[in-house]
Amino acid sequence: MKTAHDHNRRRLLLAGAAATASMALPSISHADAEDSALQTRRIPVSGEALPIIGIGTAVIFDFENDAAKYDDRRRVMRTLVAGGGKLIDTAHSYGRAEDRVGELTADLGLRERLFLATKFSYSNSREAATESMQNSLRRLKTTSVDLMQAWNVADANYDLGLLREWKRQGICRYTGMTISQARSYEAIGKVLTREKPDFFQVNYSLGDREAEARLLPAARDAGAAVLINLPFGRNSLFKKSAGKPLPGFAAEIGVTSWAQLFLKFILSHPAVTAVIPGTDKPEYMQDNLQAGRGFMPDAALRQRIIDYWEAL
Repeated sequence: MKTAHDHNRRRLLLAGAAATASMALPSISHADAEDSALQTRRIPVSGEALPIIGIGTAVIFDFENDAAKYDDRRRVMRTLVAGGGKLIDTAHSYGRAEDRVGELTADLGLRERLFLATKFSYSNSREAATESMQNSLRRLKTTSVDLMQAWNVADANYDLGLLREWKRQGICRYTGMTISQARSYEAIGKVLTREKPDFFQVNYSLGDREAEARLLPAARDAGAAVLINLPFGRNSLFKKSAGKPLPGFAAEIGVTSWAQLFLKFILSHPAVTAVIPGTDKPEYMQDNLQAGRGFMPDAALRQRIIDYWEAL
């Protein structure tokens, strides 16, 4: 069954394609952008290059006994890797998402080509956290993950001691923590500054820029790679932009869809390492990947994007 998000995004994709057919591109042609490689950025703590477009799995990978969804997500993962991507973010709390990611990874033989990130509840006891971690590894069909994150940290006194132990044991290559709730920004900001995790994940979008004030600068100062969740604002950005034309200046950076504009805006922030939009269709995966190619907005263009968005 098609969701409102499916209809909104499909309509926006079609509208963008039609507009592009008659659009002059002064700075970069769509063909040039299509052929260019997916950009990577360095993880500060190691220097490892990470492709800037990934996949988030909340809701979208939470299903069972649905062959059509399984085939769609299988093609999404293949499209990600074929397009130069590797980052997949999931969590024990996302229903059956870890199970599906594990099955699809094994089915496609992709484990060595993926950067797998998952999470455990920060408020768990040591024993419960360890059990959660072990269950995640089982569901993901792997002996280790690339990134283990404490999920939605809301305690200013939280420490990463257990995560660092797991890293030393080879259970994860990197440590991290996440937030997607503005009410916990102050608390997690204190942990971020004190604990300096390898990764920090936060909600940020063109329609919700609150993280810019403190958390993104703090993450950069702490030397943390930054992953962005909810880049489409739980699809509220597609609802607002439905039926609206892309700004004419989108051509300057090769943008042909609203999704690309939303993602390029995020990726143009100097603190951001990668973005993890939820992606359920291979055509959406292709569209997202295009946002990771070609030019990114500079500071002046970022402001033009904000002004255009706020005037819609």
